[in-house]
Amino acid sequence: MDTFTPAEVAQLLGTSPNRVRQLLRDRKLMAVPGSGNGKIPAAFVQDGVILKHLPGLLTVLKDGGFSDEEAFDWLFREDESLPGTPVQALRDDRHTEVTRRAQALAL
Repeated sequence: MDTFTPAEVAQLLGTSPNRVRQLLRDRKLMAVPGSGNGKIPAAFVQDGVILKHLPGLLTVLKDGGFSDEEAFDWLFREDESLPGTPVQALRDDRHTEVTRRAQALAL
């Protein structure tokens, strides 16, 4: 998996590394669990912006009782019925189905 540092994401977004760290704290963006916010998946950034529906999906997963590790695993787990991963579906603008599935999995 390709990842970026907060500084690299900041450069892609045209903002400061501090703003990226704030996005991580606010759960608008997610780093690889266990990386200390040092590794942000490249898949979360597209065309110079954070995936449009990622912040809302992260909220749905958190509210549904997912830990960071569980949410991260779910986002990158292959799902033949999508097809692909939930992150790929977000990148392909198929967010409605991904969000519906996340809501159905709520604990």
